[in-house]
Amino acid sequence: MLRVGLALDPRVEGEILATMLDLGHRVAWRCHDAAELEDRLATGSPVDVLLVSPAAAGLRAELIDTADRVGTRVVALASGEAERRHATGLGLVDVVLLPVDAEELERSIAPIELGDADRRVPEPAAGRVIAVWGSAGSPGTTTVAAGIASELAARGRRVLLVDADTYGSSVATMLGLLDEAPGFAAACRLAGSGALDIEQLERIAVVHPSPSGAFRVLTGISRAARWPELSTERVATTLERCREWMDDVVVDTAFCLEADEEISSDLFAPRRNGAAFAVLGSADRVVEVGAADPVGITRLLRGHAELVELVDPTRISVVVNRLRSVALGTGPAGQLASTLSRFGGIEAAALLPEDQRVVDAAVIAGQCLRDQAPRGALPTALRRFVSAELEDHPATPRGRDRGRGRRSLRRTRGRRRAIERTRRRE
Repeated sequence: MLRVGLALDPRVEGEILATMLDLGHRVAWRCHDAAELEDRLATGSPVDVLLVSPAAAGLRAELIDTADRVGTRVVALASGEAERRHATGLGLVDVVLLPVDAEELERSIAPIELGDADRRVPEPAAGRVIAVWGSAGSPGTTTVAAGIASELAARGRRVLLVDADTYGSSVATMLGLLDEAPGFAAACRLAGSGALDIEQLERIAVVHPSPSGAFRVLTGISRAARWPELSTERVATTLERCREWMDDVVVDTAFCLEADEEISSDLFAPRRNGAAFAVLGSADRVVEVGAADPVGITRLLRGHAELVELVDPTRISVVVNRLRSVALGTGPAGQLASTLSRFGGIEAAALLPEDQRVVDAAVIAGQCLRDQAPRGALPTALRRFVSAELEDHPATPRGRDRGRGRRSLRRTRGRRRAIERTRRRE
């Protein structure tokens, strides 16, 4: 038997109340005012499940956060598509469209039963977190993050792509996914209430059906104003759960690393850049992305100086994106290597060529770069970077290279035999 609270439209409350009683659940209280509802949750009247009408209850993110803190599960009963969109837009996962029969309602509010496998002591986290970070100016972090995820998935690894950008999330748009219900925000909210597990992650994450290798995606927040939902503690806990679920967790990270807000007198206030600090602190590898133009390289060097204060330099791999001679002149690769080494102490950086035509076509089709143009210059460069920096076992030499070595050996032996024959004649 569950203790249930009702905050429903009067037109549906009577039917739902009768259904709850028929199912054997106890209705602890009912209310029709948003202020009264928040008081009941926050002042000692928690319930196991709260059934709400999104419009009648004045459902908002603060109320859901209050329910999470007291351990109350919120289930929205939407009377139409507009109410459903409102609830999912707040990151609420449990949304039921009315009318609903007793059996479906019971399934929606039933607690999750743990099997024997879930009761076992969890093994240490085995997956790795790869943070993709870049300084201000849109150097292409989302493009690189999606490319890395697709390349790792094509190698048969279980991959999760996470959009943790609190300033301008764009993973869902780039991959042609719906972002009505931000998956990462929902996961963080469940983590805050201690309810996030692998089963919940499988329910929240969406699948990107790449032909070369499908992977899961936790979409980002739809509006930058929702950044308080991604607190430092929630993000760190969510990434640890994702690490237990997947082989690789690739995280698109926000650019800003300012920490001036820490001088605020309110020590418990949420931090604007807390999500970025949590991602970088949890990451096993950090891929730093910069743009290959004078402004982008300047930002890359300044951002690198900030990044190495937070992350061990041995865990950082630098990627310079959009390489083109028109921006840097003749011999752009050599100029970049010299500049990065001299002013940033960066001795090795992967160079990704400019290939805007392929990127645009991939975004329009909602595909990954390797699916849009498998032999394109940019997908090929990304593939080499993943093989060299992020693959556990380096790729074996291609058959053509091995054949070239054998041909060189045969030519050498042939020359030696010719020299020996000449000496015998002499």
